[in-house]
Amino acid sequence: MTTSETSRDVPLVQDQRLLGRRDVMPTVAAALGAAGVAILCWAVIGWHSALGVAVTTFVSFVVILTLAEFMARDADEVDLVEAERGEGEVADERPPEPDSELEPEQLPPVVLAAVPDAADVGDEPEQDRPVKRKKVRGSDLVEGLVAAFVAAAFAELLRIVFRMDSLVGVVIWWYIAFLFVYFLLVRDRADSESALDHVVTVVVWSFAALVSAVLVWMVLFVLFRGLPKLAATFFTQDLSKVGPLSPGGGAKHAIIGTLEQVGIATIIVVPIAILTAIYLNEINGRLAGPVRFVVDSMSGLPSIVAGLLVYTVLVTSHGFSGLAGSLALVILMLPTVTRTSEEILRTIPGGLREGGLALGAPEWRLARRVVLPTALAGLVTAVILGVARAIGETAPNDVSNIGADTTNTSPVHGPQDDLPLFVWKLIRSPEDTQVKRGFTGALVLVMLIFVLFVIARLVANRGQRKLGRVR
Repeated sequence: MTTSETSRDVPLVQDQRLLGRRDVMPTVAAALGAAGVAILCWAVIGWHSALGVAVTTFVSFVVILTLAEFMARDADEVDLVEAERGEGEVADERPPEPDSELEPEQLPPVVLAAVPDAADVGDEPEQDRPVKRKKVRGSDLVEGLVAAFVAAAFAELLRIVFRMDSLVGVVIWWYIAFLFVYFLLVRDRADSESALDHVVTVVVWSFAALVSAVLVWMVLFVLFRGLPKLAATFFTQDLSKVGPLSPGGGAKHAIIGTLEQVGIATIIVVPIAILTAIYLNEINGRLAGPVRFVVDSMSGLPSIVAGLLVYTVLVTSHGFSGLAGSLALVILMLPTVTRTSEEILRTIPGGLREGGLALGAPEWRLARRVVLPTALAGLVTAVILGVARAIGETAPNDVSNIGADTTNTSPVHGPQDDLPLFVWKLIRSPEDTQVKRGFTGALVLVMLIFVLFVIARLVANRGQRKLGRVR
């Protein structure tokens, strides 16, 4: 027996073993899935008829086995087509060498195909182009359904045996069993690498769906609770002449306080943060390491600590004011805007800096005339993200500003309310009218943050398009 025949026999033996596993696993999966259906019918639906459960189990077994065999047959046909395609490519890997005495017109087609043409050097070969496949096949759906039924049976058995009353615990055990059974099914149809890829994909999509569902639930909850009280008078009235049980009233004083405090904090933060980012990225002097360490440390500073710092330094000597709340927001905004601006500056192509330096421009002029205009959209996005980070903070304003029910347009004299404090005070009230006002204020705050993030996304997309044209 030659070496080529031996090498051909090894894949045949592996294919036979794989086919043997494929004959056993669909039967086992169908049996487990049918058992899951039977347990669900007995425990969840309350169907205690032995004949009905037996018939349902048998029908489920036949249906699952039929679908598994059908999908396995489709997978085998795809594999055979790819194998034939691969054998043809291997046979054509070594074309005969062209004879120098023959003219190009007399060369065989295989040799002409192996010799690249000067005009077609940049063209991508047909066999090298990626093949587009369906992300979710029918076999994936069948395996997912079978794994779901088997995992449901396992979770129900655990609930019965261990008498678990927690729905969350049952769902967690079901999810773990689902991943394990799904991994086994995909591994027996394909290989371990494909099975691991499928399981990781399921995990990623599961957590993404969970996070999205929680976010949507939170937004809808605030929307339905705050929408009934949302009216034009909510933006034109305050709580100075409204009692806890009186209708009407609004958040005019809180909206004015929020805009003034966040505006003052933005005016203070923007030049300091951008200059610090330029120093860290463009100049990179001796103090770049310590400055970056301080900025990173400030990123994890609790908001209540910022409020206590301002209270100790400013409030104890000058009293509560909107300016004190602004300074507390400055401490929270500064690291966010600085780090984001530094990352934006790193995306600027080095060729722009090299061109400016080659023309003899100093570093300060290069940063002012080349780097900053190019990164303007990204820097605006960094500022908007910093504003959105600070606009919903309650703890620092509660310590440094304390809030008020009347409209105070002066951020320097007297306490000044803002939307986070407005919501926090009214939500804790035992009166239903006050609670509804608090949810309406929360809705206004969510809308304001949503508008800021939409603006940041639009500005970022515009900056990316501009940066792509520069490159």
